[in-house]
Amino acid sequence: MLHKHTHSRSRAGRRGAMLILIAVCLPLCIIMAAFAIDVAWMHLARAELRAATDAAARAGAKELSLSQSVDVARDRAKEVAGRNQVAGDALLLADEDIEFGSSSQANASSRFRFTPGTPQPNAVRVHGRRTNTSDSGPVDLLFAGALGVRVFEPEQLAVSTQLDRDICLVVDRSGSMMWTLTGGSSYPPGTKACDPPHPTLSRWGALAIAVEAFLVELEKTIQVEHVGLASYSSNTTDCKITYKISEINSDLTNDYSVIRSKMAGIGSKPVKGSTAISAGIDKGITVLTGAKVRPLAVRTMILLTDGIHNLGPEPVISARNAATKDIVIHTITFSNDADIRRMQDVAAATGGQHFHAPTTQELVAIFKKIAATLPVMLTE
Repeated sequence: MLHKHTHSRSRAGRRGAMLILIAVCLPLCIIMAAFAIDVAWMHLARAELRAATDAAARAGAKELSLSQSVDVARDRAKEVAGRNQVAGDALLLADEDIEFGSSSQANASSRFRFTPGTPQPNAVRVHGRRTNTSDSGPVDLLFAGALGVRVFEPEQLAVSTQLDRDICLVVDRSGSMMWTLTGGSSYPPGTKACDPPHPTLSRWGALAIAVEAFLVELEKTIQVEHVGLASYSSNTTDCKITYKISEINSDLTNDYSVIRSKMAGIGSKPVKGSTAISAGIDKGITVLTGAKVRPLAVRTMILLTDGIHNLGPEPVISARNAATKDIVIHTITFSNDADIRRMQDVAAATGGQHFHAPTTQELVAIFKKIAATLPVMLTE
């Protein structure tokens, strides 16, 4: 009988010990769970802040290249930051959170270094903050009472830099560039087959106007863009003039008078021949991989045609070759006779954009847009 009572007391003692252990461990488990949840919340807030800060810096740098205005770029950075949620609230930037300055590398292998307050800025630095002193305020922790810490104050820096470009213009000088803008095979009034292209009413004339607008726009940018010129048609003899399928009219140069002179030279005689677009791309690749290419510059080709590729290899093959050499091709089709789908494919093969211009005014606008839109990269 004594043994039975002793066994009962032993089991009751164990139950009592477990209750004590649970009473001691439960608060610790709750605190550890709260800590884990708040740590995850802090990691999420920090990741969202990084994304929002990066987006604001990129938007500010892109707007700086387009508008050439620090004030407009600052407003754009604020707008984009405000579209991004950080811990459930929009990221609000103050003026002092956005700095403009210069960002550069000493050489191709070194890091970019940002210098604020320079007179000709090419970079935007954004200080994303969720702190007590920021416009957005700190991040409230979910279990502040359990941990004794009420808020989290993350900060992130992002610098977005406008990059220099080496640009090759690859232009169509086939026979159809002599024709009127609207399509068909008619020459503008007052011109004949062996006359130079009409300076305003022919497709070549419209292209010359657009290239001039392009160069003027480049002269407004902070960057010093180097520009080359290549042209293409076919191997032919017409109007007692012998034409090559493609040629490099100018290597890369920062003296735009050279490009203007070469364009005028092509337009001083009739343009003739078929449309070997791939041959033009190949010459553009030669320019953008030659000795004058700058190691830190983005390589860009601007390819224009008014017609349909009808000679030589498929242009997309040449475009894929360009892509392997880090060359981006933006394509422009001009007139209703152009092969828009093929030129879209050429641009897509390199990550470039395609544009179509049915009129001279729209062609000018496209060239100006490409000139003003500098590539940007997060450099910090």
